[in-house]
Amino acid sequence: MRHGERDMTIWGLETFLFTTPTSYSPSLNKLANNGLVFTQFYVSSPICTPSRAGLLTGRYATRSGTYPDTFKPDDIGGLPLNETTIAEALKPVGYRTGMIGKWHLGYGKDGQYQPSHQGFDWYYGIPYTHAECSCGPCYYPDAPCDQGNCQPQYVHCPLFANTTIVEQPVDLLTLDAKYAALATDFIRFNAQEQTPFFLYYAFHHLHIPIYSGKNFTKSTIRGHYGDALAELDWAVGEVMDTLEALNIDNNTLIFFSSDNGPALALKQLGGSAGLLKCGKSTTYEGGPRVPGIAYWPGRITPGYTTELASTLDLLPTICSIAEAPLPLATLDGVDISRVLFHGQTSPRETFYYYPGEPEPYVGVYAVRFKQFKAHFFTSGAGNSVSNDPDCKPGNFRLRKPPLLFDLHEDPSEQFDIAGRPEYEGLLQKMIQLKRDFDYNMVWAPSQINRGQNEEYQPCCKAGCTEQLVKCCQCDALDGMPQVFRSTCIAVPRT
Repeated sequence: MRHGERDMTIWGLETFLFTTPTSYSPSLNKLANNGLVFTQFYVSSPICTPSRAGLLTGRYATRSGTYPDTFKPDDIGGLPLNETTIAEALKPVGYRTGMIGKWHLGYGKDGQYQPSHQGFDWYYGIPYTHAECSCGPCYYPDAPCDQGNCQPQYVHCPLFANTTIVEQPVDLLTLDAKYAALATDFIRFNAQEQTPFFLYYAFHHLHIPIYSGKNFTKSTIRGHYGDALAELDWAVGEVMDTLEALNIDNNTLIFFSSDNGPALALKQLGGSAGLLKCGKSTTYEGGPRVPGIAYWPGRITPGYTTELASTLDLLPTICSIAEAPLPLATLDGVDISRVLFHGQTSPRETFYYYPGEPEPYVGVYAVRFKQFKAHFFTSGAGNSVSNDPDCKPGNFRLRKPPLLFDLHEDPSEQFDIAGRPEYEGLLQKMIQLKRDFDYNMVWAPSQINRGQNEEYQPCCKAGCTEQLVKCCQCDALDGMPQVFRSTCIAVPRT
């Protein structure tokens, strides 16, 4: 391939979306109407950190130690530096790599696990979720700050440009305008230099605390959630419009997805899983089954596919497209190029479900084989509290015999067919699939359980001697790398 034929952009979305009559998302609709929509698409974990690790490495988080739960600002551990990310896989074949937004794969001592140390040439964002920051940020214009969505034990949210903090606390009301401006800047820069690029754009929307900028607050009838969705959709449009204006959209693969299902416990602010059962942190379909849209004008035929695929498949697929060698590691992803470009059957026939907090002695909770899913263990989660008692926390259950569902006929997992004689052989096969997968899984030591150190938290001031939360506050842009300066000082949209 020529360099100009290998440009690609990938971005991620924080929360499972269902477009409803009260939501307006023209850019996402355009992406879906002109791209290939996966209706059977999965993340490797139903919670943030392990899901993001799976996307970037093509490996379940159990292999990298990015479990259980998520990294916090003061955690000692992070995504191990010997793991190969998509960015690191592409650099040897000439790609420039950039990451914008929410990292959530660890910070560590002196930022040793930041994106800049994981293969990304450019990085602009917050190293974890904005829900794990001290009180201070405002979430809507003309509204009081300190609205209760804060973690006072942590420092204020830092905004990084590469390895330099350029704002602390971050101004959420202008954050997405800066993100979108820098994303388009990154695309233009590489297009002008005719350099192939990889951009990982990971939105903070629509994770709580829900926030939105001046141009989007009160812009919809769906309340704060709808306003945040509108801002996200606008940012997607900015990226798409830039690719089209530069006439490189036909040389660029865009893949749009999420990192987990909705937090149903948050009700109107948590999103919806539609007809899927439960949500975030669970292994019911509402937890790991998410939107997946592949867009590449002239290369990918628009439409819908029921072929099985996962974010785990992005690394091997991208390496195939870019003619980059695969990492020398055990991969759980497969190359789905033949689904994308030729409409053929997926090489993926199985998918293994881990909860947000997996345990080696339990292994995978459920196994999917073709359209069938067997639950060996089930559990609800605090994130998924709803009217369905199966979704509530504290009800971990061994299912013996396993539950069995045909997800094509019963995507809501309501009708157990395990007792029907015609499925006895199938169920035995799926029991063996679980045994084999669990037996062959090599669990890496947990990076999240390594412990915490308050002094590891990112701080814009060196040598703080007073309380970190009070000390780590900076408004100036001193030390910002020149490549970011014009974008971040003169942002035209707020």
